[in-house]
Amino acid sequence: MVESLVQTFLGLFDGLKNFAYGKELIVFIISLMPILELRGGLIAAALLGLKIVPAFIICLIGNLLPLPFILWFITPIFNYLKKTKHLNKLVTKLENKALSKKEKIEKAEFWGLLLFVGIPLPGTGGWTGCLIASLINMDKKKAMLAATCGVLLAGLIVSSVSFGLLKGIIG
Repeated sequence: MVESLVQTFLGLFDGLKNFAYGKELIVFIISLMPILELRGGLIAAALLGLKIVPAFIICLIGNLLPLPFILWFITPIFNYLKKTKHLNKLVTKLENKALSKKEKIEKAEFWGLLLFVGIPLPGTGGWTGCLIASLINMDKKKAMLAATCGVLLAGLIVSSVSFGLLKGIIG
């Protein structure tokens, strides 16, 4: 699923490739997006032929940039949006979906959030992890540190697969 979304966004942003640092900008934009995040950015970087170290740094910055805003501001924003007629159902649906995964984080807090964000499975990642941490009133600084470490872990896992490092290590 992630690969097809990445391919879609690569096609959408294809015109940027011709600009100076256009490929890097595409990777950064993809890394900012929920669902795709750093994982999608690294796949895009590999497909675009970027080198692993600059790609990793670009994706890391792109994925981490929205996380403090989610941690500190999503709850007041959701509370405000729930008061509107048209967005109440959507916000409630997003909250319920996030809270359905809270047990994975709530029990172990820091380590639970780190692993939730860090193990690249569908429905996990920095955006969802920080949303859950915010909704369960987890300490913001602890949550940010856990999410950052989780993004780093996910980046190491995905880059080793995307850039073929496992192939070099294994054989």
